[in-house]
Amino acid sequence: MRVIEQDSAEGTNQVAEFHLGANLRALRKQKGLSLQQLAEASGVSVGMISQIEREIANPSMRVLTALRRALNISMQEMFGETDPELAAQDTPPFIRRKAHRRILDLGSLHKELLTPSCGQYLQMMILRLDPGGESGGRAISYPAEKGGLVLTGSVMLTVDGVRTQLNTGDSFVFDSAKPHSLQNTFDSPTDVLWIIGAVQFDRHL
Repeated sequence: MRVIEQDSAEGTNQVAEFHLGANLRALRKQKGLSLQQLAEASGVSVGMISQIEREIANPSMRVLTALRRALNISMQEMFGETDPELAAQDTPPFIRRKAHRRILDLGSLHKELLTPSCGQYLQMMILRLDPGGESGGRAISYPAEKGGLVLTGSVMLTVDGVRTQLNTGDSFVFDSAKPHSLQNTFDSPTDVLWIIGAVQFDRHL
């Protein structure tokens, strides 16, 4: 599990030294949680959390969401970013430059963070699903509103048991409390602009 940063001079992607597993372990300990406590709070098994922390398992989007909500952390924190780090880029906190987007590599699923450091109630990212890629084996469900736009390719979106094919240019909005999932059942990668509008009582969705 790597975070990839775009090279501002060359416009190419470079693998950064950040590791999701080590960051997750540090955040868990910072919150004073044992593996068992985090497992109970998130619904993710102790074994899976341990494998993620030791970098021997790629978590699905569903698992990452469950862990992030249980830890009550922002998307930026999950990506290993800190406010001083972003401030050093000499960019206003409401801006994220293209050269400083981070891409979380989860195997067949890649999450490219678009939200600037000041983002609290709104999260934006680009999801890239390779052929066969999916958000997770089980549907996600939590209080929020989600929307998006298929930028390239096609993807299958399932919301509350209704399965629909979306193609380039198609957009969507749905209640995130309803079980939902994404799956690329096609032969080419697909990019989806993914927007999460968190409900007010939970500002770190």
